[in-house]
Amino acid sequence: MGKAFAGMGLFLACLSVVALSLPARAFSGTEMPVANATIEPVGPAGPTPAWIAFCRALPQECATDASEPAMIVLDAESWNAIVAVNAHVNASILSVTDQDHWGVADRWDYPDDGMGDCEDIQLLKRRLLTQAGLPRRALRMTVVIDELGAGHAVLMVRTDRGDYILDNKRNDVLPWHETGYRYVKREGAESEEWVWLGNQAAPLMTATK
Repeated sequence: MGKAFAGMGLFLACLSVVALSLPARAFSGTEMPVANATIEPVGPAGPTPAWIAFCRALPQECATDASEPAMIVLDAESWNAIVAVNAHVNASILSVTDQDHWGVADRWDYPDDGMGDCEDIQLLKRRLLTQAGLPRRALRMTVVIDELGAGHAVLMVRTDRGDYILDNKRNDVLPWHETGYRYVKREGAESEEWVWLGNQAAPLMTATK
């Protein structure tokens, strides 16, 4: 996949009701994670058309506040909030495709009616974590390629202990490199533009066969 892929409207086939069988290390809400790696952008990227439409409808949800920290100083309180929100939203929202839900191929919106697909579910997690006091600038919507080779949306939480992934496919909150995904692009922390992640592969992709 070339860099031109970053500027295209990526269709996110992200319906999932079962956890992945990846040999990844999970963390409980009472166990603080050890320091892990961050994933750094390699250039600019274009957002999906559905994200652009979402921002037109709710511009306050897409604005970047440069006064907020770009990373969370992770402590027990913030970690427990991250783990709890991920599990709560996964259990509360019925996962359905945009086609079944809205009658369109791709739409990003809040699952206020209790139904949504991957990006809707991650947007709700982002909103709840922001309401809990975490800086939205450190909570980045992210596009990946999943274990089936399909587009998928996750929420990347950027912390001083590394980047962690909230996902509707699992309740475990994992470091980005333990998910088995390939990372395409995410929201930028400096502006409303997205950043290209170079299609970086999590090392465990080779361990899932």
